Amino acid sequence: MSKLLAVGTVAFDAIETPFGKTDKILGGSGTFVGLAAAQFGVSTGVVSVVGGDFPQSYLDMMESKGINTDGIEIVKEGKTFFWSGKYHNDMNSRDTLVTELNVLEHFKPVVPENFKNSEIVMLGNLHPLTQASVLDQMNERPKLVVLDTMNFWMDIALSDLHEVLKRIDVITINDEEARQLSGEYSLVNAAKKIHSMGPKFVVIKKGEHGALLFNEGKMFFAPALPLAEVFDPTGAGDTFAGGFCGYLAKTGDVSFENMKNAIIYGSNLASFCVEKFGTQRMEELTKEEVQHRLQAFKELTQFDIELS
Repeated sequence: MSKLLAVGTVAFDAIETPFGKTDKILGGSGTFVGLAAAQFGVSTGVVSVVGGDFPQSYLDMMESKGINTDGIEIVKEGKTFFWSGKYHNDMNSRDTLVTELNVLEHFKPVVPENFKNSEIVMLGNLHPLTQASVLDQMNERPKLVVLDTMNFWMDIALSDLHEVLKRIDVITINDEEARQLSGEYSLVNAAKKIHSMGPKFVVIKKGEHGALLFNEGKMFFAPALPLAEVFDPTGAGDTFAGGFCGYLAKTGDVSFENMKNAIIYGSNLASFCVEKFGTQRMEELTKEEVQHRLQAFKELTQFDIELS
């Protein structure tokens, strides 16, 4: 079975939305990517760092889902990365209230030996130099390297970001970030510009409006499933990325045509993630629920049309 290596944060979040608020709960990009990829039964390892305040029960839960936590460093005298945010009524915009880097500030990822030959690597939203250091540790170039980033790194580490972009295959960013990185307002032109920076595939996430996939002039759009209630969108993007990578790792096919399926699988899992706070929905998700909602996605997007 091919292996998936996910590098990202394992963190505490405190979230407030129009539907309620939480105290510190489990979050982080590495956590959500791992939980989503675990749905496909692929051997998934998470590389991250936590403090001595991180409950063993969270690590046990991840292991119980088939996520290898050997790459999660525990700094016993340190504190775990913490983020707190408040979402506006539209649930698309939010205000960051607190960001405490804590042990993440000096994080130097160490890839476990048994994951240095992973076929797919998911580089979560971290400093570009940290992302590059992971690629430097691999025994050989992975079959597919997927990178997530954000406007913060474009603001403070753009040249480092450009260097790591030359070494990856897929970038996943939202529409605002795509425009900032490319300097283009049209997402079609933005994808072309980003493609010229290195990535063969550009995935632009548009939240409740779905996701776009670009590859050398080819384009694919997947809608997001309309939901009656959205409680917490915090982990949706990382869940999408984990589903995308998990499906590709399971099938071993990284062609444009199969990436279309991966986009749908990622969108499908993200639609569950937002239904409860934090990781709760992903922890209790069943295969039957996933299959049922995939059918709903199929019915949402399929149609017959006569072309004269």
